[in-house]
Amino acid sequence: MQEIRKPHLLRTLAATAMLGAGSIATTGIIAAPTIASAQALTNTVDLVKQVMPAVVTIEIKKKADDQEMAQMGMPQDFPFQFFSRRFGMPGDQDGPDQQMQRPEITGLGTGFIIEKDGYIVTNAHVVDGAESVKVTFSDGTSEDAKVIGEDKATDIALIKVKTDKDLTTVGFGDSDKVQVGEPVVAIGNPFGLGTSVSAGIVSALGRDLNSGPFDNYIQTDAAINKGNSGGPLFDAEGKVIGMNSAIISPTGGSVGIGFSVPSDTIKTVVQDLQNGGSVKRGFLGVGIQPVSADIAAALGLDKPEGVLVANVSDDTPAQKAGLKRGDIIVAVDGKPMKTPRDLTRAIGSDNPGTTVQLSLLRANKPLTLSVTLETRPSPKTKS
Repeated sequence: MQEIRKPHLLRTLAATAMLGAGSIATTGIIAAPTIASAQALTNTVDLVKQVMPAVVTIEIKKKADDQEMAQMGMPQDFPFQFFSRRFGMPGDQDGPDQQMQRPEITGLGTGFIIEKDGYIVTNAHVVDGAESVKVTFSDGTSEDAKVIGEDKATDIALIKVKTDKDLTTVGFGDSDKVQVGEPVVAIGNPFGLGTSVSAGIVSALGRDLNSGPFDNYIQTDAAINKGNSGGPLFDAEGKVIGMNSAIISPTGGSVGIGFSVPSDTIKTVVQDLQNGGSVKRGFLGVGIQPVSADIAAALGLDKPEGVLVANVSDDTPAQKAGLKRGDIIVAVDGKPMKTPRDLTRAIGSDNPGTTVQLSLLRANKPLTLSVTLETRPSPKTKS
């Protein structure tokens, strides 16, 4: 199985530059008007001219964590125990200064401007742990940025710069209307070379990479390489339909299998981050599993469908609404639920306090229950 990569591009230790493992990024921006037309642009050249000014390079500085130390071939207890073992010097592995001695690394990623007052979207893994964040525009000027909030469950972060520039922005498209086979354009900063454009098609929809409970990636064959994390994926109208976030590759370079967070997810998460710096998700309080053919036969169903309630936790919205073990949830607010992931995403995308209608099968008979969702307590909760 190939490795799924989600890192930054460039890491620096002392005076030595090292390539990090791959993902997605982007670079610069030249002042230009906001895209206002919903009409499809005539060709890729026109599209790129209009959207390029809204793409920025993001540079962060941070102390290397354990995983990054390992990628650099350095022990986690560097430098004290490292030199102690190698040269027989005394060392205190638990010394208070050990963490302070971790090397500083530099990461490069990409972002895109969504509001004129300086709001920029990027990947959470680009800015995670950052001690400083700098945004470079396409005219070569730079501004310090502040991390407004990040949501690791969807790998989305929102940052903001203070600037007097008349910033160019890009708008979001409707990722629910994206179709397999339609043309797309990705802009990024592969291997730190500078702003680069690649084109391709949507290869697949709804990909689950097992990276989190809300995986719903758009797959594309547009070239995405190390350093492209956080870069936009545009449709033919110049609208952002996704944010490039991961690749599958045996080499660390593009082999035509890249993944983007859908724009509909980005819009919802960004709104929450702007309003409070964090994301609150709905919580039902059930353990769930797929309805297999064997389970369907045992329950007397004509075919496997819906999501089986394996257990109902005490003092949860599910219990209060009357859900029972063995119920099969077939729809939420009329939208069919075919897999446990469908249910997790449907409940998690609603705000706490929202009342939803659950369509059930109980003892092979249809039933509808109203459930008022509460706040999801932790990322490990199933639904």
